[in-house]
Amino acid sequence: MAEGKGSSLVHLLVIVLSLTAFGFAIAAERRRSTGVLHDDNVTNRTYCVYTSDVATGYGVGAFLFLLSGEALLMGVTKCMCFGRPLSPGSNRAWAIIYFISSWLTFLVAEACVVAGAKKNAYHTKYRDMILAENFSCETLRKGVFIAGAVFIVATMILNVYFYMYFTKATTQPAHKTNRTSSNVGMAGFA
Repeated sequence: MAEGKGSSLVHLLVIVLSLTAFGFAIAAERRRSTGVLHDDNVTNRTYCVYTSDVATGYGVGAFLFLLSGEALLMGVTKCMCFGRPLSPGSNRAWAIIYFISSWLTFLVAEACVVAGAKKNAYHTKYRDMILAENFSCETLRKGVFIAGAVFIVATMILNVYFYMYFTKATTQPAHKTNRTSSNVGMAGFA
């Protein structure tokens, strides 16, 4: 491993896992369930007929790939809490900033894809049509998976920078101050 560069394999795996999660989130947005009202003349009920539920699977796939990328990075860096201490300086400060930022974007991305998958899986089967003029089928709002995809990309970028500054902060030695004399200088009285 080069000085402060980090493992290229870790960089590559984090990027590939994040981009795969991004692809799943985009696919989930494109394949969201849509409902169409269907009248049943025998029972005099109106119900929704939904298209395929593949977007829920894509949302869960995005969740799992992003989770595995984050788990890989936190396992390699020992979640920044265990292992070698970070040497003081700007690299440590940036590593901490990117660590906190990547965790925040990770949690938002995971919340978006999980909420999207859950809401997409929820379907209303039967509803009586009693004085309901504007009856519509419940579906997932547009943009939930897209928001997750945006935060997945942000998490990927922040994770790459976190790992880069983390390896710089762990590989560089701590700076020691060089003093010319170890005692306190005193001025003589004249």
